Amino acid sequence: MRFSFVEVSSTLAALGVAALLVAQPQIASAHGDVAPQPVDTDALPDVGEEWLTENPYRSVDREVFLKAIEIGASGYNQNCARCHGLEVVSGGLAPDLRYLEAEEYGDEWFLERFREGYTQNGITKMPAFGELLGQKAAWAIRTYVETRPDDGALDPFAEELGQFRDRLAEIGTGLGDGSLSYDSVAEEIAAITGKLEEIAAQVETGSGQEYADTAASRAAALLSKGADGVVKAQEALKIGLSDAQ
Repeated sequence: MRFSFVEVSSTLAALGVAALLVAQPQIASAHGDVAPQPVDTDALPDVGEEWLTENPYRSVDREVFLKAIEIGASGYNQNCARCHGLEVVSGGLAPDLRYLEAEEYGDEWFLERFREGYTQNGITKMPAFGELLGQKAAWAIRTYVETRPDDGALDPFAEELGQFRDRLAEIGTGLGDGSLSYDSVAEEIAAITGKLEEIAAQVETGSGQEYADTAASRAAALLSKGADGVVKAQEALKIGLSDAQ
């Protein structure tokens, strides 16, 4: 089920919870005694000092886009997951941010909450983190959030992905013990990479973003790195399939 921006906003007001990030130390009781963690965004291009109203990492080259997802995932999981859930899958208390539209309308709402925070009846439900984490971190987290797959999106491909996982485990073992050379399996790895990319292209996100950050897309990207990516790709599929169950 997809929620519109209005529905998400209304839910926030009704529940009185809008925390994208954990609270600052002085209001840590709202989110536990965990200090907010800085996000290293040095690998991302600058976006200027003036705050934008639309995600600048949505319309960039693929390498920068994927780097924004990677950095945003780290920033989210360190600072946001305790309220909004691992992989942005809400446990029910906080809104499920996967369904905030991946367009300027959704971006404006996201940025307002990120910069200004949220207060209800004089109680700070979400502190303002714009100055603390900065604009690049905000948009990186936004990029990660909007590329999360919809519920059950990988289910139709679970069996095939499991087969790729098992085969990559075999290849990884062979490469590790020397019984296989990379050249001998390069063609097969390229074929698996292509199949993973085909699967990834069919997965729908909750936000309407065309690209879904899934175990399939992560594994395909890792396999493109050569022999060093085989074991990591297998692990990405293993974790992704485990999370989906």
